[in-house]
Amino acid sequence: MTIQYPDEKQQHAERFRYFPFLVYDRTPDDLRCVACKICENECPPQCIYIEVDRDENGKVMKRPKVFDIDVSVCMSCQICVETCPFEAIKMDNEFELARDDRFDGFLLKKEQLLKSNEYYHEIKPQEATEVDQKLAAKKKPPTPVGAKPAVAAPSAPSAPSTSSGQAKPAAAAPKPAAPAGKPAIA
Repeated sequence: MTIQYPDEKQQHAERFRYFPFLVYDRTPDDLRCVACKICENECPPQCIYIEVDRDENGKVMKRPKVFDIDVSVCMSCQICVETCPFEAIKMDNEFELARDDRFDGFLLKKEQLLKSNEYYHEIKPQEATEVDQKLAAKKKPPTPVGAKPAVAAPSAPSAPSTSSGQAKPAAAAPKPAAPAGKPAIA
């Protein structure tokens, strides 16, 4: 089948991947990335560069000041996505990245890499839903120590019936095991 490109665009499968992008939740300031540099360290061609943001006192903030990806070197292997524990970096479907500048044009800065969670849902709906459910499960508050988790009240057990329609008597509860060293009494 012939597609009249660029007037018509081919629809890609959800598993299609090209270059990475950074996911933010509500606003670009609500970036999922905490600048842990795992993706930078695991990247085979070393095309990711991250610099941690610091406040005016020099204290490390959990966000990147600089996050660059050189897509001229990136081999779209998805290792950065697989190693990210925060689900902050994902593979994009955008493949039309032709530039007239061979160097700076292919160095994507943090501002160019930022895309919303809604965009992620548009291009990969099934994967994005699974990620959101996983992140929501992580955000659930832990049960306090000593508190019992909420459990539904057990329903009254129904007595099994016989073929005649009458209920069978309930079986006797098993006797507790005898302590070690003492014989069991029957």
